[in-house]
This record gives sequence, C-alpha cells and structure tokens, in this order.
Amino acid sequence: MIIEKRRYKWLKYSVLIACLSTACAPKVKEGYDEATGYTGNISISGAFALYPIVVLWSEDFKALHPNVRFNISAGGAGKGISDVLTNMVDIGLVSRDLHPQEVEKGAYPIHIANDAVLGTINSKHPNIDLIKKRGFTQEELANIFVHQRYKYWNDIDTRFVKEPIEVYVRSDAAGAGETWAKYFGERQEDLKGIGIFGDPGLAQAVKEKPLSIGFGNINFVYDLQTKKTAEHITTIPLDLNANGRIDEDEDFYGHLDSLTKAIAEKRYPSPPARDLTFVIRKDKQTKLIAAFISFALDKQQQGYLLENGYVPLNDETRNTELNKLSSGLETDKR
Repeated sequence: MIIEKRRYKWLKYSVLIACLSTACAPKVKEGYDEATGYTGNISISGAFALYPIVVLWSEDFKALHPNVRFNISAGGAGKGISDVLTNMVDIGLVSRDLHPQEVEKGAYPIHIANDAVLGTINSKHPNIDLIKKRGFTQEELANIFVHQRYKYWNDIDTRFVKEPIEVYVRSDAAGAGETWAKYFGERQEDLKGIGIFGDPGLAQAVKEKPLSIGFGNINFVYDLQTKKTAEHITTIPLDLNANGRIDEDEDFYGHLDSLTKAIAEKRYPSPPARDLTFVIRKDKQTKLIAAFISFALDKQQQGYLLENGYVPLNDETRNTELNKLSSGLETDKR
C-alpha cells in the first residue's frame, strides 16, 4: 500500500513536549493481525532535529496499522538517550555520536537520516552583506563560541561594527550543541554564551537580536515552503579554505536543495554535518519497534526526507542499518 505524503508539512512547537492525540490512551497488548496489521504502543523521545519527520512517519505508519499508538516528545538528544537507557521510551532520537559509556549501557544505534548544524546570524545584522561575502573560518567561530577572544564584531574584521557580539548556545544536552562544539574539537560544555533551551528557542533568540550569533538544525533555519532561510535568520557561510572569501564551491546556502546536495556530497564538513539516529535497547527490541524502524528506512519513506529538510541515506548505508536491525531481532530469539 502506498501512502500519499503530505508535502512540506511542518509542526508548530507551541509546547516543548508534545504528544500525538492517541498518546494518552491506555496501553494495548502488542500483536499482529493480517487484516489490521500491528497492535501496540511505541514511545519515542529526544532530539528536536528528528521530531518533525518522526511524527510524519508515525502518522503514515498508523495509516497502515491503525491499532498502533504513538507517544512522541521532543526534549533534546540527551533526554532521548537517558529515556531509552532507563526504559522510559522504546526509541530515543539522537542527533550526535553516541558516547562509549552509552553503548556500554546498552544503547544500540540505527542511523536513519543525515542533516547538519549551521551557524546562524540575524538577517538584519548591519554587516550582513559583508558576512555573506567573506564567511567565517573555523578558527574565527571557535574564537567566538569557545575561546571568547572576540568580544566585539570589529574584533573579527575591522570593517564590522564596533558592537558587542551576542552569543547564544544551547542550555540543554543537545545533539546540535555537541555537534557544533565537535567542529572545534570541543564538547558542548565548552561552548560559551547565553544558554537557550531547544532549537526553537535558540532560533527565536537569534531572530530577535540583530547583533546575535548562534547555531541550529536545518529545519529551524530554513522555511520548507520557500526553501529559503526563514524570516530574520540566515546562515553563516563557512570559509572552508580560509582565504577570506566565500568561493563558488563554498556558496551553497542560498537554497535548501543546494545545501542538502552539498551535505550529501560531503562538501559541507562533518561535523557539523551529522548522522541522525534512532537508539534502542537491543534487549528491549520487539517486532513492532523493528517494523516501525524498517518502515522509516524504506526507500519510499527515505525519499520524503529531502522535501522536509533532511538528507536520505544512500542505498549502501540504508541496507547496513536494516541488517543491524535484523541482527538485533535474531539476537532476541536466541
């Protein structure tokens, strides 16, 4: 059965922790029936980056299996890891690399998509045109977010205004924060600035302050309808070869399609490009959970990622992740 996808759908973050309308219904016993498909409950929490597409996948999965109930919340990658390891949820949404101690505690990753963390700036910055032309180097960004060597904008470039740099970072344990810090060879705890909870909050803070700088996931920087950057926020181009200007092969931020193409072709560096991951406990995996993850890895579902601001897995990676999933089920049978 082919499900018609609702194109360019976006979910509004009116609350930080949201659930589908079916989430609060009583739990039902897991099972499978040839006529109605799977029955049961799937609970999911974690990264803001994955939350929108997971909600869409859950709705499409429910169209095939109407007796499956989902409880999905967004609270950051750190919460997703914690919740799955303590058996609070079935699937944790994670937007950073797993730490060795998390794997030791039973975290089992299934990569599901790719995206990237982007440096962000207010589009009304007085030097926005010059910033777009020159970009920022990795060292310059590290001197803003980690070392705090630049206090004023003209400390970076004498052509910039002599005004304080307003730096915003994530206050919660976030994949975006961890990934952005990793670009500088650091940890999230090393980032310095005003802490803001969640991707929506950090994006809003940058939108409200013309002299601000921050970072965020693609879906909080670009408008999925226009495929241009959202109102009052834009990207900071990375001067990858540190020659003081954005060359043609570095200039791919003007349209979402050109950005995702650059990520897929690895022209945008990793980090801050990254894997997006479902994390399960191998000892808690069930056929229903495996069926939902397999559904998300299906080539048709992967095909919807680009229009929703993500980069799909290539066939080789997708097959590797499906094999990891099958291996987990076989382990449970022994």
